[in-house]
Amino acid sequence: MRDANSNWDLFDPRTAVMDTSAAAFSPADGVSRDPDFGFAFNDSNFSDRVLVIEVLADDSTNSLNSDAGTAPGGGCQTLADWARYRKRPREDFRKQHDICQSFAALDITAVGPEEQVLNVDQPEAEDLVRGENQDEEELAMMEESPSGDEAANSDDSNCDMGSSRVLRVRTLHISSPILAAKSPFFYKLFSNGMRESEQRHVTLRINASEETALMELLNFIYSNSLSTTTAPALLDVLMAADKFEVASCMKYCGHVLRSLPMTPESALLYLELPSSVLMAEAVQPLTDAAKEYLAARYKDITKYQDEVMNLPLAGIEAILASDDLQVASEDAVYDFVLKWARAHYPKIEERQEVLGSRLSRYIRFPYMTCRKLRKVLTCSDFEHDLASKFVIEALFFKAEAPHRQRALAAEDSSTSSRRYVERSYKYRPVKVVEFELPRQQCVVYLDLKREECANLYPSARVYSQAFHLGGQGFFLSAHCNMDQQSSFHCFGLFLGMQEKGSVTFAVDYEFSARLKPSEEYISKYKGNYTFTGGKAVGYRNLFGVPWAAFMAEDNLFFINGTLHLKAELTMRQQ
Repeated sequence: MRDANSNWDLFDPRTAVMDTSAAAFSPADGVSRDPDFGFAFNDSNFSDRVLVIEVLADDSTNSLNSDAGTAPGGGCQTLADWARYRKRPREDFRKQHDICQSFAALDITAVGPEEQVLNVDQPEAEDLVRGENQDEEELAMMEESPSGDEAANSDDSNCDMGSSRVLRVRTLHISSPILAAKSPFFYKLFSNGMRESEQRHVTLRINASEETALMELLNFIYSNSLSTTTAPALLDVLMAADKFEVASCMKYCGHVLRSLPMTPESALLYLELPSSVLMAEAVQPLTDAAKEYLAARYKDITKYQDEVMNLPLAGIEAILASDDLQVASEDAVYDFVLKWARAHYPKIEERQEVLGSRLSRYIRFPYMTCRKLRKVLTCSDFEHDLASKFVIEALFFKAEAPHRQRALAAEDSSTSSRRYVERSYKYRPVKVVEFELPRQQCVVYLDLKREECANLYPSARVYSQAFHLGGQGFFLSAHCNMDQQSSFHCFGLFLGMQEKGSVTFAVDYEFSARLKPSEEYISKYKGNYTFTGGKAVGYRNLFGVPWAAFMAEDNLFFINGTLHLKAELTMRQQ
């Protein structure tokens, strides 16, 4: 009977497992703050149990290495090798499981008076994803076998697994408190309250591809460090740490992988790990780094269009989630998404599914032009009800007052889709109000942030998205240019017509800006012009002050860091 005044019992169900995944790990230097029990690893003097590891051959043992005694996972020299091995046909994994029908999920049965057998098969990435909703437990299974010497002396399970013969047996002295403190898997194994939890011998059956990673993992549990430094080997350890629920090792592997040079191939591989790994909190910094790398590398999707078109879904999602895409407008994002989806999902049913459930969340419909939104309603790539929902939400957002739009964007900034957050478009979004009577007229609102205006100096320009009057496309352009006497830099605003050729179009126009202290729109310039294709008209010094005065902290033009411009266009009777 345990003394009431004795030290706490690790296996008391009222005792929580030590959390080694966060406080005990320093992400700054990748060093664990847990005690180092490396001296006790495989030392009978500091152990209370014996772990017998039976290494089984699997169908792919020779796929990457001709030496049958070498795990194929350990034979991967590059990430490409690792990816090819992990994505082998799903049937290779299913073969050995279809042969044996005597496994029961978490059915722990004693083999002998001091031994229990734990069969741990390693599903591949696809199997983890496709089988996550099944009732069976895929990460750990106990073999049901007859008790006594017959089972204890047998190399194989009570069902002959054909190719899954025992290649070798490794025996380790282990400390159950040390393993249980780092791993809820081992904690539950050693404290299930059944007679088996008191057994001294525990036998793990693993595939040859897992052997090296498991040994590294066990060593980490004791010493808080890994000897391997290559990306393929670290990924193997990461998979093993996920299976045996060693969150601190997952965090450690993620930290080391983040310190290695990132490539498009490695970033995509990290994003396509099994779902159980991706959902682990410890792996989030690694997947976040992979997403940031892809978003930064491919932020100009037009420059790398051929390369981006060949990326898988996970890579496309990472790129589209970025606020820093260098695209002309959200219309261009929409067009690219449709182009990619049609190339990768030629069947309309599959395309509608992936667009509706995965990609549509990354299209920021509120920042698309009304002309493009009309096309969304008639696009067969989206289910009609879903397309209608996106368009209605976008139109309601456009109708909101600016302060409400900013509030919605702030609320949406913490979500993954960030639908109401504006990207850094090459062509700035505008809000347009159109009138048909008594004459065709439109009022265009363009907002520019102080930082955007500062970046115009000394000779840059920024364009608005296109808007239409009388069926003709127009745009606004803001410039930093020299005044008419070329004596100083100043802020200019111009109106241009898109169409080129012999088309002529007569327009009355007026430029206004919100000014302090009234914060009302004040007319700054008006005129009329007969446009021909490709021409622009405007005023080189809209506010009549040099650039330094325009950008001064105490100027009248920026309200809460934003310059609010308005252009009124009216079609003239010819």
